Amino acid sequence: MRVTDAAERLGVSASTAHRLLAMLVYRDFAEQTPDRRYGAGRVLRPTEMSEVPVALLRRIALPHLQRLVDETQESANVMVLAGTEVRFIATVECDQILRVGDRVGRSLPAHRASGGKALIAALPQDRVTALYKEVDGVELPRLSRELALVRKRGFAINDQLTETGLTALGMVIREPSGDPEAGLSLAMPTARFDREKLPTWIGAMSAAVARIENGLVAHVRDR
Repeated sequence: MRVTDAAERLGVSASTAHRLLAMLVYRDFAEQTPDRRYGAGRVLRPTEMSEVPVALLRRIALPHLQRLVDETQESANVMVLAGTEVRFIATVECDQILRVGDRVGRSLPAHRASGGKALIAALPQDRVTALYKEVDGVELPRLSRELALVRKRGFAINDQLTETGLTALGMVIREPSGDPEAGLSLAMPTARFDREKLPTWIGAMSAAVARIENGLVAHVRDR
């Protein structure tokens, strides 16, 4: 719809409708098309369903995300794979004035997001090929090389691939069977990213992943 359409439906002025739409665009609930109309954004568009029990994963992960944030003073997220996208299911924001905000409900291309790259790097190659063989803009040989580097390092980096000024680190969370279940990311303004701090950040993330995985194992054991 146009700004004037929204203003009429809401019973507000055009300037108020414009401000509301601008905020919806900022939060990915809406997007503006080339003809200057507005439509549903990424958050509201349907994505493939994840097989992960999201409520359980969120409940187990949240206290460990909070501890990770306390240790690193950066925002932390958990995301699950839905087709070729990752959907954010939990966020804990840090207290710094300049910070990465809440991402819950958002979806991003898995091969660009740090937690998404860590997730798909843990998948069998045949599944990665099946997921991406017909995706426009994705070159499988190049993606395979990137995923091999993620597996070698044990973590992934998203350096402004999904949002200018945002850098994130990602690791995979595995279910008790050993299969990849979710992605964990530590996100920060690019201005604060410092490669000399990588060992500290990765150490804190590894500990958080281990605690979440132990929580999932305990849940299975106690059922």
